[in-house]
Amino acid sequence: MSGLFEAEVEVDRPVEEVFAYLADGRNDPEFSPRVLAITKTPDGPTAVGTVFRSTVKDAGLKTSREFRITGVEAPRTLRWSEQSKNLITAEGGYDLEPLPDGRTRVRIFNVLEGHGLGKVLLGPALRAARKDAPDFGRRIKAAVERS
Repeated sequence: MSGLFEAEVEVDRPVEEVFAYLADGRNDPEFSPRVLAITKTPDGPTAVGTVFRSTVKDAGLKTSREFRITGVEAPRTLRWSEQSKNLITAEGGYDLEPLPDGRTRVRIFNVLEGHGLGKVLLGPALRAARKDAPDFGRRIKAAVERS
């Protein structure tokens, strides 16, 4: 059992700047309050195979997450897949489109999948993610524009 949530936002920065910011997952805590800490392996530019490990807080519970980058086409596309064994995992990405006047349209999406008891929890988690999606997009916009 799985489900999609997504958000789209226009950022007042050129696509190359937006891509560079979002490709460095260590920036995630600046727009995702659930991310408490995050690391990247290996050092250097984000590429297929780069791993981001994070500690997140969902519904009052701390969990460890590990995401592997599965696709990079700078400055337009970034894809990831969760490798951790949690009740609910995600696969997703960013699609970036350059707009006139140096702006960028950003689409973020995640497909959440429930495992074991997570199949029961998926519905409420997906509803919460979909409800927060517009605000999540606005937080991304604000964080990128501040950087």
